[in-house]
Amino acid sequence: MKVLVADKFEKSGLQGLESLGCEVLYQPDAKDDSLTEAIRTSAAEVLVVRSTKVGRPMLEAGRLSLVIRAGAGYNTIDVEAASERGISVSNCPGKNSIAVAELAFGLILALDRRIAEGAADLKQGVWNKKEYAKARGLFGSTLGILGLGGIGREMVPRARAFGMPLVAWSRSLTPEKAQSLGVQPKASPAEVASAADIVSVHLALKPETRNLCDGRFFGAMKPGAFFVNTSRAEVVDQAALEKAIREKGIRAALDVFAGEPAGGTGEIVDPIFRAAGVIGTHHIGASTDQAQEAIAAETVRIVREYRDRGRAPNVVNLAKKSPATHLLVVRHFDRVGVLAAVFDRLKEAGINVQETENIVFEGARAAVARIHLDGEPAPQALDAMRQSTPDIIELAVLAL
Repeated sequence: MKVLVADKFEKSGLQGLESLGCEVLYQPDAKDDSLTEAIRTSAAEVLVVRSTKVGRPMLEAGRLSLVIRAGAGYNTIDVEAASERGISVSNCPGKNSIAVAELAFGLILALDRRIAEGAADLKQGVWNKKEYAKARGLFGSTLGILGLGGIGREMVPRARAFGMPLVAWSRSLTPEKAQSLGVQPKASPAEVASAADIVSVHLALKPETRNLCDGRFFGAMKPGAFFVNTSRAEVVDQAALEKAIREKGIRAALDVFAGEPAGGTGEIVDPIFRAAGVIGTHHIGASTDQAQEAIAAETVRIVREYRDRGRAPNVVNLAKKSPATHLLVVRHFDRVGVLAAVFDRLKEAGINVQETENIVFEGARAAVARIHLDGEPAPQALDAMRQSTPDIIELAVLAL
């Protein structure tokens, strides 16, 4: 199996892939047209990326059947185009949760104690103890969490260690889950904003989360509150944030932002970091040795499972519900051509197979096939199946 790695990747991960017997093509600088050409000429079956964008031309260029995002999100991959070509897209959820939560708390502390500004003054030879001795302290301050996936959940025990009450919103947050986590659930992001002294965002980018932190959200925040985003830039309406910084004294710490350079180095043209009360980091939330080693190991596991079973774990673009309306159950002798005969009769009837599985019994003399269909076979089609081969024991149709 050929695996093309088109981003910087841990040595342990490359060695792990090679130990599986994979032919590993390591081209960490391949981007855009050069990546499209690499996919085409290498005939790689698996593509591994981190921040590299994977668009339709790349997915249509070669023989890819699996794209692995070596990280939690997958918004840099054209999932729709991958789905149209039957290419699985997998990610590595939860492997960087601790790293991102650690950075988020580092940013919260930096906002409260003004660490970045104070350190910058010291670099310039400026001593201003009177100014930098001002801080609220985190103990007793309410932390609001938007999103309670792996990273959001890792924020909870860290906040508790600092003595911070917790409020939270997540689409999947039930009263039972909130109670088990020890957080006070809120009905909307705006309710979190109004109740919290500090808001930390940990949301995946989806159509429903794009610009979720908008003017209404920032309007609900307390004057002088802290806002931390280590998730995705697109979940924040940056113009609304900038207005809140100017008009409400909101202090912000950003690991992601709208004007972020595409590559590993570049020039910052986004003016938000020139605003008073804003500090930032270089999209490094997941960039700890611990997190990257864990992601590398998970990537190797995904490739191993795919090689051995033909099915990758953590696939994000499988249909949640197929268009199937009926289930055809075929109990049959385990002999050549039985299912081929069934599929031929379905084709003649104009019925499409959505999903199928064939389970063989001990001794490999009989099996049961469960075939999901997008329509109900007529009695005549069922009779044709029975007459096509004597190896069908029984068949039945169930409405789904």
